[in-house]
Amino acid sequence: MPTVLHASHLPGLELLHRGKVRDVYALPEDRLLIVATDRLSAFDVVLPDPIPGKGEMLTQISNFWFGKTAHLVPNHLTSVPVADVLPASVDPRLYEKRAVVAKRLKAVPIEAIARGYLIGSGWKDYQATGSLCGIKLPAGLRQAEKLPEPIFTPSTKAPSGSHDENIGFDAVVQKIGAELAEQVRDATLAIYKFAADYAAQRGILIADTKFEFGTDESGKLYVMDEMLTPDSSRFWPEDQYQVGISPPSYDKQFVRDYLETLDWNKRAPGPKVPKEIIDATAAKYAEALRKLAGIALD
Repeated sequence: MPTVLHASHLPGLELLHRGKVRDVYALPEDRLLIVATDRLSAFDVVLPDPIPGKGEMLTQISNFWFGKTAHLVPNHLTSVPVADVLPASVDPRLYEKRAVVAKRLKAVPIEAIARGYLIGSGWKDYQATGSLCGIKLPAGLRQAEKLPEPIFTPSTKAPSGSHDENIGFDAVVQKIGAELAEQVRDATLAIYKFAADYAAQRGILIADTKFEFGTDESGKLYVMDEMLTPDSSRFWPEDQYQVGISPPSYDKQFVRDYLETLDWNKRAPGPKVPKEIIDATAAKYAEALRKLAGIALD
């Protein structure tokens, strides 16, 4: 059965960061231990109830994609087994499927987003301006319509509690320089096109996805953090897709829809979530893992 972990506790390791989902620890030799917990956030608030096995599923999906796309862009994974770096008092079974030993990189300070379909904030921007991140799009496109070609639509990395904002490529150049900006754009689109084609053959449309990149001491670019998961992407079941509506997706939409029915101001503390909503959300993550990576949970 999947393990359940709301927060990691690894005595003797330095905790660098506890994010909405991931806990990051320092390791010797410029490495990190990245632990994906089962915490669930919605509207930028971490909810009190975890999704059992979520961290394991996110990590396994990411690791699958890192392996599939290593010929396109190098990634942050090392070959070091998680069990080798855990404190002696910790049961490795709790962490081996939800953690990775990764290279310690300097994060590129933008969100690298690829879009193949017009949805979400991209749809809103298009309705208002006919453009997206400075890219002029054809007139008359409808919600969820497939774009003529995938596009690179970066955004800012907003501080915690704030929302990212879409920016144009020129703003990325100003922020990180032309050479690195072009590398990030090309890597984002190369991975997206490869993954979208692969997923479509398995009945899943990748509407859009967000990547994190980092550089090493020599300036070499790596893709890092998580990759092509239901948390960082919009996955649609191909058999339920139609233009003109927002299709159902393999993510925490069950939870968002439930929260919208409550008298809650979308600020911490978050409300408890019923078991049936948690179970339905876990089932969607498991379905994505099975369809994409061929990995079935016990």
